[in-house]
Amino acid sequence: MNNITLNEAQIKVDEWIKTIGVRYFNELTNLGILMEEVGELSRIMVRKYGEQSFKESDKGADIADEMADVLWVLICLANQTGVNLTEALHKNFEKKSLRDSHRHLHNTKLTDSDI
Repeated sequence: MNNITLNEAQIKVDEWIKTIGVRYFNELTNLGILMEEVGELSRIMVRKYGEQSFKESDKGADIADEMADVLWVLICLANQTGVNLTEALHKNFEKKSLRDSHRHLHNTKLTDSDI
């Protein structure tokens, strides 16, 4: 499973849920779980890249695993709500490309070499 498309990920998560996970949690439960997982990722990022020090309980945490947890629950929500993440991501690229085609090029906060 070196390379996996979003579509394949949606199918694999769905298969796992239906065979090992028994069933999906309801959408609101999964939304709460998503927020919890984002919080766990945030805690590790703040400690690794921010100014907070690690707590003893955070020392074994793996950023990649935390990101995968976020992605897993997001995929569950996409499956439950009928969202094709591949299509959604393509549309999002189009939206951002049209909306932001010049916006970031002229942002001195991004282009100023003194930063």
